[in-house]
Amino acid sequence: MTDGPAGTGPVGAGPARAGTAGAREHLLGPLEQIPPGEGRAFAVDGEQIAVFRLRDDTLRALSAICSHRGGPVTDGQIDHRVVVCPLHQHTFALDTGCSTTGQDPLRSYRVSTDAQRNIVLHTG
Repeated sequence: MTDGPAGTGPVGAGPARAGTAGAREHLLGPLEQIPPGEGRAFAVDGEQIAVFRLRDDTLRALSAICSHRGGPVTDGQIDHRVVVCPLHQHTFALDTGCSTTGQDPLRSYRVSTDAQRNIVLHTG
């Protein structure tokens, strides 16, 4: 995994594993790399994906690029339900990617942790 520009955190995904029915699993590294209440961007299969760690340790994953004007969703403020894009304050539901302010939705991804507390992103 590689680091992005200073202060942006990890941007590379680890190896992909085959899942069921065409789904793929991407090992993104240890959960501890994302502090509670924050997000980090990862490059996965040519896309930027934001993974958010909520304060209760649950994870959510969305497209990292705002559908409004390409803002860095990863840098947005989060609570237990939404992320607010830092550029124009559009909000998106963390569980579905649906906009609560009338913008096109963000793609949502299933994300979990494995037995070693590594982040596993499920695509496909």
